[in-house]
Amino acid sequence: MMMVQNNKLFASILFVLISFVCEAQILPPPGTPPPGLPIDSGVLLGLCFGLCYGAFILLRSKTRTI
Repeated sequence: MMMVQNNKLFASILFVLISFVCEAQILPPPGTPPPGLPIDSGVLLGLCFGLCYGAFILLRSKTRTI
């Protein structure tokens, strides 16, 4: 009897979780802009900043003597 109840509970939870996943798959109507902001320029700016900062740290560590 307990095993049947566990299976029903598991099946109920599984169906609820699957319904949430299916709801997340709905696409917006055509012609609407995608949500969010583009990150193209931000990624390039961050990459350039990271490279410059890394070069600065490397050059600073080579000139320091401990």
